[in-house]
Amino acid sequence: MKRVAALAAALAVLAGIAWLVAERLASVPPAGTLYGNVEIRQVDLAFDSEGRLMRMGKQEGDRVQAGETIAALDASIYENAVRLAAARRDAARAALDKLLNGTRPEDIAQARANVAAAKAAVANTQVTFARQQALVATHTVSQQVLDDARRAFDTARAQLAQTEAALTEALVGPRVEDIDAARADLRAADATLSLTRTQLSHTRLIAPCDGIVMTRVVEPGTVVLPTTVVYSIAISGEVWVRAFAPETMLSRVAPGTEVSIATDGKPGRSYHGRIGYVSPQAEFTPKTVETPELRTQLVYRIRIRVEKTRLLA
Repeated sequence: MKRVAALAAALAVLAGIAWLVAERLASVPPAGTLYGNVEIRQVDLAFDSEGRLMRMGKQEGDRVQAGETIAALDASIYENAVRLAAARRDAARAALDKLLNGTRPEDIAQARANVAAAKAAVANTQVTFARQQALVATHTVSQQVLDDARRAFDTARAQLAQTEAALTEALVGPRVEDIDAARADLRAADATLSLTRTQLSHTRLIAPCDGIVMTRVVEPGTVVLPTTVVYSIAISGEVWVRAFAPETMLSRVAPGTEVSIATDGKPGRSYHGRIGYVSPQAEFTPKTVETPELRTQLVYRIRIRVEKTRLLA
């Protein structure tokens, strides 16, 4: 009877040892297992203009969609700038059209009339000058009267030359250089208008991607600068795992390598992932992701992109 009891006790001890060994072996991860943390990628959003923050449409925890307006600045200054630039563009376009259309027939007719009037003035002053010359010869009038008649005649001839030049200019039309300069002014006005419209569009903060608002940094009424962060958004669908690989595993963790990922929260499920980055420099393993190996060994940081659409059994 004692032998049976001793044998039973020995079997129980052996069973316990076998169970401990089995548990220890089960707790040892398979070869090639790495440890890391799940990271959520985020983006900090700021305006590309300065001004007073007028509206914020999202709170912390709200979902946003790509292309959605989530905040807006006071746009009155930028709207006035757009209207001013549009008016200057219209003026530059009108000036160019005026040159391209050439001289109006009415302007040419007026230039011809001015030439005719100048010719009549020349003829009249010429007759007067000739008369005064004859009178001076007979000492009927003074030399001063003759000099005045000569000046009037010279002035009339100069006025005739000026009106004839104006008529020629009207008939020839604007110079090529003037047209080119007007075209350049119009291009500059168009560029200014485009710039002001771009600045106006920057008064609205647009979500660049789908995500969730993590932090609302400022509140309406705040005067913000182009570098002032307004929202921090976690990017939806962008889940990465940061892990560390020893030097002996570098040949197995090249960028593009497919891996299987398991989490503590759902131990019965695994996810498909792909290595996207491997650090070129070694470092020590951080405390937060301590591995079974010695913490003093050198490891290489890697990042793995989780593909949620491919859930592994």
